[in-house]
Amino acid sequence: MTTESAPTAPAPPAAKSARSLAWTRRRHSAARFWREYRTHKAGLFGLGVLAVIGLAAIFAPLLVGSDAQNVTDAPGKPMESPSGEFPLGTDQFGRDLLGLLVWGARISLSVGLLAAVLSVAIGTLVGITAGHFKGWYATVIMRVTDWFLVMPTLVLAIALASVMSRSIWTIILAIGVTTWPTTARLVRAQTLAVESRPYIERAQALGGGHGHIMTRHVLPNVMPLVLAQTTLVISGAILTEATLAFLGLGDPTNVSWGGLLQDAREAGAVSAGHWWYLAPPGLAIAIVALAFTLCGRAVESVLNPRLGASR
Repeated sequence: MTTESAPTAPAPPAAKSARSLAWTRRRHSAARFWREYRTHKAGLFGLGVLAVIGLAAIFAPLLVGSDAQNVTDAPGKPMESPSGEFPLGTDQFGRDLLGLLVWGARISLSVGLLAAVLSVAIGTLVGITAGHFKGWYATVIMRVTDWFLVMPTLVLAIALASVMSRSIWTIILAIGVTTWPTTARLVRAQTLAVESRPYIERAQALGGGHGHIMTRHVLPNVMPLVLAQTTLVISGAILTEATLAFLGLGDPTNVSWGGLLQDAREAGAVSAGHWWYLAPPGLAIAIVALAFTLCGRAVESVLNPRLGASR
């Protein structure tokens, strides 16, 4: 004789009201954040620039075609100067540099974003655990963090990228595992400040374990700092990716802004005076890095008004 399982009891009204109240608070917090962010003109400018470049990167196949990187069927002659047909000229293979610049945005932005997320994730994990457990664990982990801080980040990234296979994921890993110490120290300081508050003692007295304290109480309080730090780390990650690609340590099968600069150097664009091969990717790197920095400063000012960042 088969027995049917009892139907799941509906959630009590108190639980539903608690969830709806939490979502309402999140929506109000997001709306308040956007109202404050809109008062920062520099942050809005940076966000607008990033939106335009991001949309161009996403819709690159529609804007410039999927064959813009093709070497065998290049539409122009090598090293053509800017013209009506090729607004930014052509490269050493006759490819349209405007199309390559748009395609390069996909790799540069993707590597910068993923490397920054990896870096901030490592730094957040190290900072929260070091601030929570203290004792010998914090001493050991912070000495390792100090070692990474005093070592040149670019040198460590070059060393990792040299011994591993040349791919996008190698660049992401090399940047992510060498740029986390600053985030770790900031998050640890914030964790120590949070755990000195009375409600942490009450949570521990009520039986809250280490995981509960770190995920339910510490992490939500350090997330504003983590968010602001992420936007600032992205610009540095994009610059590091461009540097590694310029040094020939990037993925040769994909076009990036740093890779375009490296191709221009190999083609002798500097000595030949072919400025259109050098200037666009260099300006693109500088503009995106500046835009992320402006957004990061605005986010930091909104989340921590005591910093007094200019608007």
